[in-house]
Amino acid sequence: MDTFNSARLALEDGSVWPGTAFGATGTQPGEVVFNTSLTGYQEILTDPSYAGQIVVMTAPQIGNTGINVDDHEARQAFLSGLVVRDLSPRVSNWRSSATVPDWLAAQGRIGISGVDTRALTRRLRSGGTLKGVISTDAALSDADLVEQARRWPGLDGVDLVQAVSCVEPYNWTEPADPQWETARAESAPARFHVVAYDFGIKQNILRRLAAAGCRVTVVPALTPARDVLALHPDGVLLSNGPGDPSALPYAVEATQGLLGQVPVFGICLGHQLLGQALGGRTYRLKFGHHGGNQPVKHLPTGRVEISAHNHNFAVDPASLPPDVEVTHVNLNDDCCEGLRHRTIPALSIQYHPEAAPGPHDALPLFDEFVALMAARSGGEAE
Repeated sequence: MDTFNSARLALEDGSVWPGTAFGATGTQPGEVVFNTSLTGYQEILTDPSYAGQIVVMTAPQIGNTGINVDDHEARQAFLSGLVVRDLSPRVSNWRSSATVPDWLAAQGRIGISGVDTRALTRRLRSGGTLKGVISTDAALSDADLVEQARRWPGLDGVDLVQAVSCVEPYNWTEPADPQWETARAESAPARFHVVAYDFGIKQNILRRLAAAGCRVTVVPALTPARDVLALHPDGVLLSNGPGDPSALPYAVEATQGLLGQVPVFGICLGHQLLGQALGGRTYRLKFGHHGGNQPVKHLPTGRVEISAHNHNFAVDPASLPPDVEVTHVNLNDDCCEGLRHRTIPALSIQYHPEAAPGPHDALPLFDEFVALMAARSGGEAE
């Protein structure tokens, strides 16, 4: 049963944003970011890359399609809170099995509606990502909540990956549902074995790999390179995930142990890890990229892709060695969105080619990874 009480979002800059509570009750700190996607809130809610973050949706109404059992991107919600302008009082979707408030309550996550998300987003764009606290506790004053936000240490230097990664390896064979396919008529037969690191992997990445002709073994984030190579993979995927990439030296070391041994493909956090493994550095963006409408240019061809993003950090292209080519740049702020080694079979992309949610412009990157594996094995990509 949906229940609604008062709630507040307090930011470290001293501003307090009142609204109506939905979902769970309590008080939770987090890094406040805004997402500009118009659709796909369920995939956003279940993306492990949002661990430790309070997500502000710029779309004016959220919740009208409810929650269904098929569109989750992970086993649970990992975000710290959800902020919306208007929570739909009615669900209209034959696939829905729960409302957003009921589902968030079961997940132990707090939501707040009735917030001026346009003004809040403008504040985050001007001042950058801010620490915040979302609370339904009426006993806490506004000043108490602001002080909690300021005292919270934040996410820089924190390893969030181990909290979202799987504990044991597992196999994945399920391809993307044919009704959602746009660029491929049917799934390709399994020709290659891919080991995918779970740094917070989204399930649609696994589905896309399977649809591209890959048999996938998913391994925990702490798996050393020697254990991955012992599985005799044709390629290795470095997945997306939450937090600061500089806080993951074990993942960088594992990546270095794989380079030159097997083709490597990095997505989002995996892109940042590959960049570090190749000698580069990462840095924090002012307010990050979160949304399904980011324009990216593919430098070798000049092609422009509209793409789905979720990252607060980026690879510094000036720190990369000469044998690493920057392949994609963001047309909003010119940050590095993709790279490829000139001689070693390794490539990565900062955004999300699996399109869950988001456009399908970048889907061919999975085929590019398959082509690397085919070339390595002496065969040809289908």
